[in-house]
Amino acid sequence: MNEAIGAMIRKYHCETSEDYENALIEIVQEIALLGLSRSNFFSRGAFYGGTALRIFYGLPRFSEDLDFSLEQPDHEFQLEEYLPCVEQELDAYNFKMTVRKKKKTKDSAVQSAFIKGNTAQNILEITPRDDILSQIHSHASLKIKFEVDTNPPGGAGYQILNALSPTPYQVRLYDKESLFAGKIHAVLCRDYKNRVKGRDFYDYIWYLQNGIGVNLYHLQKRMEQSGKWDPEENLAFDRLKELLIQRFQAVDYNSAREDVSRFLNRRDRSDLSLWNSDFFCDITERYLRES
Repeated sequence: MNEAIGAMIRKYHCETSEDYENALIEIVQEIALLGLSRSNFFSRGAFYGGTALRIFYGLPRFSEDLDFSLEQPDHEFQLEEYLPCVEQELDAYNFKMTVRKKKKTKDSAVQSAFIKGNTAQNILEITPRDDILSQIHSHASLKIKFEVDTNPPGGAGYQILNALSPTPYQVRLYDKESLFAGKIHAVLCRDYKNRVKGRDFYDYIWYLQNGIGVNLYHLQKRMEQSGKWDPEENLAFDRLKELLIQRFQAVDYNSAREDVSRFLNRRDRSDLSLWNSDFFCDITERYLRES
């Protein structure tokens, strides 16, 4: 095992095959960030979303995807220019992965790619344990999606942060207040259809617990872009509270708990029993604040 990867895996205190698979996903995500950093992607783009929150701010849940946004709209941007650097970096750490751009099926400002590899083959790079390997199907596939928004809404704040694993590198990402705006936009505007994305609600609690205010202007710009807010009207903080309370009163919390459970350690799942509309409305009234 590579020494740097060994140091990374030890931080997870893995016990089960599920623990190792979650750790593998996150280690691959961090190596992908290293590759993007070395490709100079972050001179134009920024990291945001749940994975950014976990890796750089300690959000206590696992995440599947990597989300990025350009700093300025650029319809000529080509994601595939940066993918070879990601694949080369993974290969340098002995992970056998492909990194390919996804072909678009509809017109969109979002460009997507997938990191794919055989789970069992790559688990070998983080553990030699036969009892763990025997629980993973030989044809199981690891797949991590990452997306870049080439037409980002305005008003976001940015900061530069440094990471040390697997080797030092630098990333530009949204500041916490702008990340919170993106999460509230998801809570309010995401079309849940038949399955509520409980991860949105879990992250919402984390922001409130950590006293993070919301970048209201950036939230408004996100809502305008998705057709959920009139550009002629300013989004007032009291109105935001009203919208959130209306949303929380209409959520299927059983579905929300089911969605987020698989991204949490077993000891963290007990808190989900508190989830209901009264709980979310109360914490919104008492803890939500503007930045």
